[in-house]
Amino acid sequence: MKRLGQRFFLGLVLVLLYAPIFILLIYSVNSAKFSLQWQGFSLRWYQELFQDRALWEAFFNSIALGLCASLLATVIGVLTCVNLFISRQKQHALYLLLLLLVIIPDLVLGVSLLIFFNLSQIPLGFFSLLIAHITFCIPFVVLTINARITTMDPNLYFSALDLGASRYLALTRILLPLLWPAVLSAFLLSFTLSFDDVIISYFVAGPDFSILPLAIYSLVRAGVTPELNALCSITFGLSMVLVVISHRLSRKTT
Repeated sequence: MKRLGQRFFLGLVLVLLYAPIFILLIYSVNSAKFSLQWQGFSLRWYQELFQDRALWEAFFNSIALGLCASLLATVIGVLTCVNLFISRQKQHALYLLLLLLVIIPDLVLGVSLLIFFNLSQIPLGFFSLLIAHITFCIPFVVLTINARITTMDPNLYFSALDLGASRYLALTRILLPLLWPAVLSAFLLSFTLSFDDVIISYFVAGPDFSILPLAIYSLVRAGVTPELNALCSITFGLSMVLVVISHRLSRKTT
């Protein structure tokens, strides 16, 4: 009876989480344009979506931004974790600073970044978005990679140095081959966070550079349309693929 109650509770939670998304997927193939009633299966809205050049431009902008931000955040995160791995006495203070960035509301971080860019006279656009996305991705990269690197023996690194290897060789030949699942998992997680971000991007995007989350947000303000349902369905599918890959890779690090 206890196990049945646990399964019922778990099923209820999953229904509450995924029922809205399931409804979204259904209405993305509904032939009706303005009615919420089912009027037949149709891929018309996906066809119209593929012909919308503005949305595709925003989509490719988001892809480019996500790849650049996640790559740079991953490189910075790897170097940070290696530094913590070598000198463990610095971990506590740096971890507090990283956790602070994780728990700070996106609204606060977005406003603070906007003020910083205005004071620094950095024009809002791709570059400001890149800095902002790197900023909020780095803590997740460090937390992901550090979960793996803390299980390793530091003597692997120092033994390589004692045997004549340079720091670069010890990093590329010893540490990175052992860390690559965590590094790739952190990269995919960062890309997902960057690709889906709305709140921080809203403050620092500027008028001349459009990304997909902000394009979706502007369309929602005018009303939910079947084309928007199709766009959100594709975005959800892409995000799910990246999250699943990241999760599977992170399991290999334990």
